[in-house]
Amino acid sequence: MPPTASRPTAAPSRNSPGGLLPDATPSGRLPGAVTGLAASLRTQLGRAAPALLAYAAVRLAGLLVLTLWAHAQHHGVRPILATQWDANWYLGIARHGYAQRLGTAHDANNLAFFPLYPFLVRAVAALTPGTAATAGLLVTVAASFLAAWGVFAVGHRLHGRRAAVLLTVLWAALPVGLVQWMGYTESLFTAFAAWSLYAVLGERWLWAGWLAALSGLTRPTGIAVAAAVTVTALLGLRHRISSRALVAAAVAPAGWLAYVGWVGLRLGRWDGYFAVQRLWYNEWDGGAETLRRLREVLVTDSTPELFLVMVTVTLAASTALYGLCVWDRQPLPLLLFTGVLLLIVLGSGGVYFPRARFLLPGFPLLLPVALHLSRASRRFLTLALGTAVLGAAYCGAYMVLVWPSAP
Repeated sequence: MPPTASRPTAAPSRNSPGGLLPDATPSGRLPGAVTGLAASLRTQLGRAAPALLAYAAVRLAGLLVLTLWAHAQHHGVRPILATQWDANWYLGIARHGYAQRLGTAHDANNLAFFPLYPFLVRAVAALTPGTAATAGLLVTVAASFLAAWGVFAVGHRLHGRRAAVLLTVLWAALPVGLVQWMGYTESLFTAFAAWSLYAVLGERWLWAGWLAALSGLTRPTGIAVAAAVTVTALLGLRHRISSRALVAAAVAPAGWLAYVGWVGLRLGRWDGYFAVQRLWYNEWDGGAETLRRLREVLVTDSTPELFLVMVTVTLAASTALYGLCVWDRQPLPLLLFTGVLLLIVLGSGGVYFPRARFLLPGFPLLLPVALHLSRASRRFLTLALGTAVLGAAYCGAYMVLVWPSAP
């Protein structure tokens, strides 16, 4: 692939009517924000409609396979999606709040889980007649469509509609894509990350900063979004001083810092959050554990578990795709986001099996594939996407019905 293969196409100006996020006025206020959003919503939804319909089709195909497989095993689908593993932890936080003490038991302290998703679940449960588990699925599915829209928006801004639709489909068809419709935080986090990156690309600094702050209240890897916004904003100051860029640079890490600081105050120790993570066997080791498990799955174990093979392939493919993203000279915010995300996931000494899920928000890694497919023949495109969708449907059902641990 030549170095110029994924250079962005000409993007609309910041003030063009095609932009979804309105700019601030020169005074720094946003009196036209709501009006601007309402005026452009129909146009933007019409532009993104094929991607959103394709996203829904991919995820419904996965849900159909899961339903048939679960029915054959006499399992209910709703409990699988809404109440197992991490979803159960988030429901517990939504119902009862956070732990008061650190404790000594491993895998038992809910302060490891960031607060925005359970807060939204609690709010939706209070406003709707269903249970908290139902509210969690409503939040997740709604967030997944906002995330898919954001993925499309970033792809469209950089490379046009065809590549953007393909990027959205590829994100939907990831092997762990079923998580996007489970009671987990990946969809909500991807929505904040995608729209924050979209705002950075258009130099809408206030939107970028606040969306990054919200991502930092959603997942620990929110620091990757903050890094993309803060570094890009500060580097931009070399060419032009902007008060909004300075505000974005300061605000972007605020959500992550606020929660980590709050946990420290709650536990009465400055490293409270990191002490909680140690109880979950999650410490930085520079990638030693990752390399050990990669070697174990690929070399030592003669009959590795299928799910662990998928995780290993995902980690290896993501690393290779990041190299292609650098070669293709992706915009700096995207490289920063996916680079820091990869660094966190690969450098962690924690559990190995959820790492494919941890990389699910890294949709810019799929841009080289989307660009290649956008130039492919119709026959090859149909074969490639069909294989991806069927593979994702099978892997998703296998992940929750056969694999005995968390996704």
